[in-house]
Amino acid sequence: MQKGMMAIDSFALYPLAYTIRGNVQSRCPEEETDQIAEKSVFPTTNQTRHDRAMLHHPFITFSKSNQRLILLLIASHMLWSCAILVLWSTGGWIKAASPWWSAGFIVLQLYAAAQLMLPALLLHTEKRSRSFYLFWGIALLLSIWLINQLPPVGGWQPLLTVIKSGLLLLIATLIGAALARYVHRLWEIIPICIAMTLADIASWLFGPTASFTQQIKQYYLAPEGPPPLIDMVLIKLVFPGSTGLAPVFGLSDWIMVVFFALVAGRFEVNDNLLGTAGETLARSGRIGCYLPVSVAALFAATLLAQLTGLFIPALPLIALLTLLWYAARYLRLRRRDREGGAGAKSQKQQTLPKRPL
Repeated sequence: MQKGMMAIDSFALYPLAYTIRGNVQSRCPEEETDQIAEKSVFPTTNQTRHDRAMLHHPFITFSKSNQRLILLLIASHMLWSCAILVLWSTGGWIKAASPWWSAGFIVLQLYAAAQLMLPALLLHTEKRSRSFYLFWGIALLLSIWLINQLPPVGGWQPLLTVIKSGLLLLIATLIGAALARYVHRLWEIIPICIAMTLADIASWLFGPTASFTQQIKQYYLAPEGPPPLIDMVLIKLVFPGSTGLAPVFGLSDWIMVVFFALVAGRFEVNDNLLGTAGETLARSGRIGCYLPVSVAALFAATLLAQLTGLFIPALPLIALLTLLWYAARYLRLRRRDREGGAGAKSQKQQTLPKRPL
């Protein structure tokens, strides 16, 4: 097909080149045709250079804007890890920690983590193959496994733990952003929410989640031997008065938090509980004013688990609150459009000239 297109371009441009050159005897028609076809098929534009680079390095090449945003994500997650380390060092001064102190610490850490999602809202989609996602999926999982193989030496344990948590948040953000691009209509999140809710509840009641929860509980109450395998994908936060960081939620929970936030941005649904939409904040460089409803739902699930002392699946609550928020925003927009249409219709009737009886 490509050869056919080149031939069509060649024969279309050949008479023009033949006339301009004027020297029919000194030029070979085949050379003239090949040169003109090459110029028409390979224009020297930035997009074409980017496409050529994508062909040679399909796994490691990104657009300039996405490169900057990914580097910003990496740097911001490193800063978040450093801030969590400082919070851990100050939280050790609090000896008798009440549940309200614990709730305040969780709010502070989740609120800071929510600001990390702002650069991800500006990532634009690029054409990728399945091998690209397979390559990066293996690379990210391998990075999680490798960082957990580092032996904790002396006082480096807290630093290594916060770096692990920052890495897990970064990986979850990238995965959530990659998944959000495949939602083409807003109503498609309904079956997604139903499926993830049923799967999480089934795993909690009959699947491996109950066994993993018991293993984690026993290990952190009486640490003995190596941590359970599931500990690799648990994001740990600081609690006041504790000597170390404790697991709060899993990698899959933050993936869905980011997923819902980016889907809301794609379909212009303002999910920010503090006012201005997240994408607008990201474009203006404003941080500290973003709290998506999915992060608030995760905090509600975490707080409920802390108050009851029970393991509460976070995904069903995240899905429920997100769907309720989307439905409320959708109904509000429908009512506003209906009122706007009725107002425009009445205004049009008032401007029409009255006919005499």
